[in-house]
Amino acid sequence: MKNKTLGIIGARGHTGAELIRLVAAHPQLELAFVSSRELDGQRVADHNPAYPGELRYENLDAAATGARRADAIVLALPNGKSADFVAAIEANAPDTVVVDLSADYRFDEAWYYGLPELTRQQYAGQRRIANPGCYATAMQLAIAPFKADLAAPVQCFGVSGYSGAGTTPSDKNNPDLLRDNLMPYALTGHLHEREVSRHTAAVEFIPHVAPHFRGLAITANLHLKKALTAEAALQRAREFYAAEPLVAIGADAPWVSRVAGRHHAMLGGFAVDADGKRLVLVSVLDNLLKGAATQALQNLNLAFGFDELAGIFPTAHEAGL
Repeated sequence: MKNKTLGIIGARGHTGAELIRLVAAHPQLELAFVSSRELDGQRVADHNPAYPGELRYENLDAAATGARRADAIVLALPNGKSADFVAAIEANAPDTVVVDLSADYRFDEAWYYGLPELTRQQYAGQRRIANPGCYATAMQLAIAPFKADLAAPVQCFGVSGYSGAGTTPSDKNNPDLLRDNLMPYALTGHLHEREVSRHTAAVEFIPHVAPHFRGLAITANLHLKKALTAEAALQRAREFYAAEPLVAIGADAPWVSRVAGRHHAMLGGFAVDADGKRLVLVSVLDNLLKGAATQALQNLNLAFGFDELAGIFPTAHEAGL
């Protein structure tokens, strides 16, 4: 199958850098351009050795992006910044595949919501793909096998590494403020709470940021209509994700340190209370990979008809999980 070209807007950020690394190892993708205002004119290889050569960062605004040609463009921009770029691409190259990593189109029915393990069957050649949020991915993977049994909104306690706060300086990505600390934020109405409630099931989400750099954990508290044993819950999750190599299931609650830097999510714990109508499980993933760049690559592979795991190497099964 013919190789495809990719442009990345917002390539300086953590997710953009991870995506460059993944594209470098992809057998059928190559970078056409990468945009970063701060790194304009500098060689990509000087900041990301995984992608050798003379390709340089450019400072591309929306109009300049629309004038460029690539088979796909990934928008790795802050929330609220994608619309002008999408409009310019629509006007100049409407057949270009656009994967938006922000939240700007996750609530737009005209865009495919790309969480492949749960929405793959809804993909029908759409050229506009909204990449789910990192927390939202972890929550939905935990809840989906039990969605039909829910008796109430799911309570989710989340803890993320500070890379999830991006590169713009703030309290939430300041290592000095986070040292020996756990910082709660957005205690009601978090964007990912609304995202999961729209696409999978009603949730009540309580996020926190911790001193580690990457990886996140969700502890999900599910109230069920009918009693379920821990063993039955574990078996149901295993059956639900049996064909999904990027979701690993285990009896024990997984640790963030065991998934950081890896492509897959891990689900475990599966504890129930005395009457079997309360189930608690833990979902962990790398917020920069399965929560962002790896998932974007899955969606690009799907759009181009490539093997969905092309360019995604250590799978859960290969890791012996």
